[in-house]
Amino acid sequence: MQPVTAKKPFFGWFIVIASIVTFGIAVGVPYYNLPFFYDYFQKSYGWRLDQITLGFPLAALLTIWVGPILIPRFSPRKLILAGTAATAVALCGFGLMGGSIFVYFLFWFIYTVGYLFSGPIPHQILVSYWFRKKRGMAMGLVYVGVGLFGALGAKFVKPLTEAYGFHAALVVLGLLMFLTWPLAFFVLRDKPGEKGLFPDGLATPPPDLKLKPHSYGALLKSWPFWLLLIGSIASIGSIGSINFHMKFVFRDEGFTSQTALNSVWSTAQFWILISSIVGRLSIGYFADVFSKKWVMTATYFIVAATIPLLLMVRPPKDPIFFALVFGFAMGADYMLIPLMAAEQFGVNTLARAMAIILPANTIGQTWIPQLVSIMREHYGSYQTPMAWVFGLAILGAIAIAILPRYTPLVEPAGSIERTTSTQA
Repeated sequence: MQPVTAKKPFFGWFIVIASIVTFGIAVGVPYYNLPFFYDYFQKSYGWRLDQITLGFPLAALLTIWVGPILIPRFSPRKLILAGTAATAVALCGFGLMGGSIFVYFLFWFIYTVGYLFSGPIPHQILVSYWFRKKRGMAMGLVYVGVGLFGALGAKFVKPLTEAYGFHAALVVLGLLMFLTWPLAFFVLRDKPGEKGLFPDGLATPPPDLKLKPHSYGALLKSWPFWLLLIGSIASIGSIGSINFHMKFVFRDEGFTSQTALNSVWSTAQFWILISSIVGRLSIGYFADVFSKKWVMTATYFIVAATIPLLLMVRPPKDPIFFALVFGFAMGADYMLIPLMAAEQFGVNTLARAMAIILPANTIGQTWIPQLVSIMREHYGSYQTPMAWVFGLAILGAIAIAILPRYTPLVEPAGSIERTTSTQA
């Protein structure tokens, strides 16, 4: 029997359009462009590489409690409003701070809270509640905003910094965060029920909306949950290592003048983020048509393959081939995790699952690059550290490949709710 479509116009695609902008500004602009300023911090304040890259991992460790305790308690719209405000404070702080490394760490703490509140989790929840059959494509479209606005930022920060200095550039990036507020107030809606609708515009709710969310205990007792967690940490940590260190790798490989270094980074970052748009759209479509598990596994292997390509970028070569391959894999990587979590554990458990997975992934994507910084200082080059990152990326792909087809979640003893999971 075919599902019945509701007569009321479906508002879900307006949610997608608004989320493209809010997600792109909240995450794409700051996350992918903050590494541009690292060498400026190094020159201005005399900090070591491992000190500069320590800010984000230290903040990630100190904010790991935010996800499980706070995020499930607030609606996505409120999280986006609070998170973008925190991100604005952090970016302006980076621009106005002096040479105190402790103040620098403080603003990373504020930034990380903002990232957790306004980043992937609220947008993933919005898409998952508004869509079911076309969830992959909708998620892919929303993640386009990260690539699009990140790419625009990569072309924006270079001339802005060279014209007005990195202090002013960071303050401008911070003020851009408030462009999300009108959309969060007037367009975004947390669930279809606020508009008298159901996911996909259907006349009746899908079965998974009738299930109560699984407890944290059930998730933590599920070994497939740990496979997804470990696999995602390994892959995202590998991606984070490239994002954090790409400019320094280019410098080690021969782009020594500041002008050449800025240009090669700007070119690479622009094409990475443009390619990530293609990756998100195509993988979103494939995830709706094929097994999410195998789509995710293939993507994780592509991530591993990009690491040797990075080390091959030397003058006079341009970074475009590396950037296109890496961008495609990176774009697909982040958005597959919530799709797999929603399918494995149910949409009503997604907020709890991602409240654990995202902070843990943030630990991985910050502390793994920090280990790369330490190894770079020790070995004097990026060859050995990046070989280690390559092995980690392979481990992530293997963890996803051995995920089971089904994930039966059993609530701990004493729990009233006992539900079965959806097919993987």
